[in-house]
Formats: sequence, structure tokens, C-alpha cells
Amino acid sequence: MSVTLVNPEGLPKPEAYRQMSVATGSKMVFLAGQVARDADGTPVGGGDFAAQVEQCYLNIATALAEVGGSFDDVAKLTVYVVDWSPEKMPLLGEGVGRAAAKLGIDPVKPVTLLGVAALGEPDLLVEVEATAVLA
Repeated sequence: MSVTLVNPEGLPKPEAYRQMSVATGSKMVFLAGQVARDADGTPVGGGDFAAQVEQCYLNIATALAEVGGSFDDVAKLTVYVVDWSPEKMPLLGEGVGRAAAKLGIDPVKPVTLLGVAALGEPDLLVEVEATAVLA
């Protein structure tokens, strides 16, 4: 694996994410923000935050497979959530958990969560971008 996840001494040790990843490899992949659309561009999970999160993670895995990678190669995620509030955290976890179960992965990565006013299309509730390093 080209990405090692670390919670450095002297920093909090969250369960839902890691503080840092150390990546070694020869190919960096910068993936545009993924949204709740299937391969045909059809919306997935209309109004369902957890379903949209799940689709975003599945799309990340699909994109990385195209270049010979997997979700294990993800070094960093950025999650943009429309009208974020702490009450959405369980639904975020639910969507990530469902994607992880389907993909057979550990989804815990360094992640930045940002609340935003809107995304590119009005039906989108979440967008997830990824940076990966492949060996």
C-alpha cells in the first residue's frame, strides 16, 4: 500500500478519521469532486443525504479503479456538505458505512469537512473530492 495513516502523538486521536497520511508512490491522482450521479449521469438519492454520500464514495472507487488504484490509495478526502449541521453526522457515517461495506474497504482517511451554501446543481447535498497516491 502506498498510503500509511497516522494519528501523531500530541494530537487528538479521532475514530472517524486520521490526522495525517504519509504517501509514497510514483503517481498522484487528483480526483474532482464526486457527486450523487451514476455512470449515466442520473441523479442518485434525491433528498437522501446518506444515499448521496454513499454514491460519492462509490464514484471515487470507480474512478480510481480506472487508473489501477483503489480506495486504499486515497491519501486525503474533502467533503462539502450543503447546510452542514452536527445533526447530519450520523447520516454521513451511514452513507460512508454503506459504501465501505459494498467496497470492502476501511473508509477512515484524513478528511476535511466543509459546510457550504450550495453546490453546482440544486439537488446535490454533498460532494467529495479525493487525492490518491499510487505505487
